[in-house]
Amino acid sequence: MGQNGGSNSNEHTDISEAPPKQGNIHKVSIIPLVFLIFYEVSGGPFGIEDSVHAAGPLLAILGFVVFPFIWSIPEALITAEMGTMFPENSGYVMWVSSSLGPFWGFQQGWMKWLSGVIDNALYPVLFLDYLKSGVPTLGGGLPRTSAVIVLTALLTYMNYRGLSIVGWVAVLLGIFSILPFFIMGLVSIPKQRPSQWLISYVHNVDWNLYLNTLFWNLNYWDSISTLAGEVENPGKTLPKALFCALILVVVSYLYPLLTGTGAIPLDRELWTDGYFSDIAKILGGDWLKWWIQAASAVSNMGMFVAEMSSDSYQLLGMAERGMLPEFFSKRSRHGTPLVGILFSACGVLLLSWMSFQEIVAAENFLYCFGMLLEFVAFIRLRVKYPCASRPYRIPLGTIGSILMLIPPTILICIVLAFASHKVMVVSMGAMLAGVVLHPFLAFLDRNQWLKFSVRSELPDFSSIKPEDAIESESLLN
Repeated sequence: MGQNGGSNSNEHTDISEAPPKQGNIHKVSIIPLVFLIFYEVSGGPFGIEDSVHAAGPLLAILGFVVFPFIWSIPEALITAEMGTMFPENSGYVMWVSSSLGPFWGFQQGWMKWLSGVIDNALYPVLFLDYLKSGVPTLGGGLPRTSAVIVLTALLTYMNYRGLSIVGWVAVLLGIFSILPFFIMGLVSIPKQRPSQWLISYVHNVDWNLYLNTLFWNLNYWDSISTLAGEVENPGKTLPKALFCALILVVVSYLYPLLTGTGAIPLDRELWTDGYFSDIAKILGGDWLKWWIQAASAVSNMGMFVAEMSSDSYQLLGMAERGMLPEFFSKRSRHGTPLVGILFSACGVLLLSWMSFQEIVAAENFLYCFGMLLEFVAFIRLRVKYPCASRPYRIPLGTIGSILMLIPPTILICIVLAFASHKVMVVSMGAMLAGVVLHPFLAFLDRNQWLKFSVRSELPDFSSIKPEDAIESESLLN
């Protein structure tokens, strides 16, 4: 494939060197980046109600305190180190490719892109689900299908206009989505009964629902890496943005949980998706209920545009590395990856017919395999190239990093074990398609039926030689 055509860039030895700016592309600053990460991962506390239904307030609260240490913090730390090490739009694709070779890099790109598109197919559907109570015709049939197409087209156009616009839209949507929960918490203070936070259904926990809810709401920290080439000073900005977004995400979950479970009588059966709007009505009245429902709806818009940005720039980055045909690297006059956006939008429309449960299960299955490849690539690069430039380095050493990854790896195995046979078959079929697609693209490249190329100014990791490092330091520092 075209990856092998990058030998003309061997003169580059500092892999942290960012690619030069192209044209009038506006780089993303830290505040929009924080909210892009927020929407990649969370979008607000919508959907966390099931954790209370599954296990009770105590385990729900503990879950959103402990789970970030098991999963979110390790994933965010790896993203900070590897994202600053490879400040380009292929993100985790380049991590795996540099460590395990172009074949596995392509498989990583295929699985993660497909997982992202599957995830994005949820948001137009969920947006319409919030609106159908007021507009019943959106519940099904041609009106609903037309609405999905129109909504997808509008949000796709927003991505086409530029990442800086998407970033500031994410800021506005984030403030609008978080503010009603802050007000709800203030209103609830006189009614709080902290003893209710200690209620647990320890003898009747739905562990499958509980773990999936935590995992669903606290993953995808690595998605922002596919936008690293568009970030202003990524070596400093990306780690800071990940830290700020981590605090924002955890607080945006815990604050509403403490508010809702402590201020009103506990009824386990009521704690399902959308229950926060009912709590808002009890505590503040109809105006607060409608605000939270509106915030839920626009939150889906924010998650859609953030996810599509990551998916489309990933395709652009893969094309710049010769993994995809050159036309994927073409930018619009706004500096955006037009072909990648269109491909991602088509994928969303094709998958929007799936049920919510099927979408989540298939997405998690592919996502988990992609994360395993990232973990292997991260450790292998630490051992093989310990002295390579890392603007941010996890302060644990290689052995400490391996120990850090043991709990999330166990969690991945648990999530995969919970998958149904149908999801396993469908997901494995999707993975097999990637195995076939890689040599097919190489065949097209060899016969020059499609043009593949590699941008020569991109940093080339292969120029960093393992013998440049001291092996003892690779294990202890």
